[in-house]
Amino acid sequence: MKNNLEDLHNHLFMQLERLSDESIKGDELKEEISRAKAMSAIASQIVSNGQLAINVKRMARAGYIRDAPKYLEVKE
Repeated sequence: MKNNLEDLHNHLFMQLERLSDESIKGDELKEEISRAKAMSAIASQIVSNGQLAINVKRMARAGYIRDAPKYLEVKE
């Protein structure tokens, strides 16, 4: 996978810059707002999934979990 949290950070700031562009008005602005809401929702899910993976790793280290699903593993 080529995307990481730094990429997410950069995408969110690019979206913020587009929303801050005062030359965007009317329907074009409505489309940007809609796009920003979608990006925000997806970004929140990505961050939540990362937090879940971190929690699984902590629980595994503490001995509460023996085998975590592959998709929740945090690489060392």
